[in-house]
Amino acid sequence: MAFIVKEKLFSKDWFKAYGLIVIGTLIMASAYVLFISPYKFAPGGVYGIAIVLHHLFGLPIGLMGLAMDIPLVIAGFIVLGPRFGAKTITGMVTLSLWISLLELTYGYKPFVADQPLLSSIYGGFLLGLGLGLVFKSKATSGGSDIIAMIIAKYTNLPLGQLMIWIDSAIVLVGWAAFQDPIIPLISWVIIFITGKVVDVVLQGINYEKTLFIISDKYEEIERKIVDDLRRGGTSINGKGIYNQSDRTIIFTVVNRRELAILQDFIHRIDPNAFLTVIDANEVLGQGFKSLRDKVSS
Repeated sequence: MAFIVKEKLFSKDWFKAYGLIVIGTLIMASAYVLFISPYKFAPGGVYGIAIVLHHLFGLPIGLMGLAMDIPLVIAGFIVLGPRFGAKTITGMVTLSLWISLLELTYGYKPFVADQPLLSSIYGGFLLGLGLGLVFKSKATSGGSDIIAMIIAKYTNLPLGQLMIWIDSAIVLVGWAAFQDPIIPLISWVIIFITGKVVDVVLQGINYEKTLFIISDKYEEIERKIVDDLRRGGTSINGKGIYNQSDRTIIFTVVNRRELAILQDFIHRIDPNAFLTVIDANEVLGQGFKSLRDKVSS
């Protein structure tokens, strides 16, 4: 049972986790019913297939999604073992219920009329927001992810690539079903936006930059980082590949404003310094967000 994260029943963490699932699946359901389905977009997953079936045969999206999810989860239990706990099952059921409720109360008319591209942006944003909240509860999205996990087990192919291929195949099914070249293009736009928003929900928005600095004036740069910017860092002993000379590499993380200050300083004292600047997706530790806050958020 190592893959299942459990909270004590009715504890603060338990209410928080299941609250995130309920809210997250409501947001996802709104994305599917109000923005994605009315324009026949099929952005991967079992609900992409359910949208295709709905528009071809009039089948309800919520029930069809759940009907496909159940055998996939059972197959996942059999093939992969206990990776799908009560929270994942709760997420599957609540998403289907929210979609079914919106289908009954709101219907299938688009929330943004005659604006498919704008609707796809709204849909991708809301889908990513809801999915991110579900992921923060330590649940999984189920659906096509399980198919990718099963294939990965027997083929050793990268899971991320498999998920992209499966979602892309579902997008192409929508194209074949509706014979509209706009549908797959905008469906991929939705998938892209969804992924970006999920990253923001899980990692947050930050402006930190990771720096690797190689300079003969490394001691002055270290003092600038510590005394002026009030940041820390690490000095790493290295050796130049070209002339085999010993070099000191400074590793540090700063924000965008501090980066501009540091670059100007380095340019003044050593124009020949070598800098590598990398966007830091997430920085955890002293001076930034703590690992404890990250785990408990």
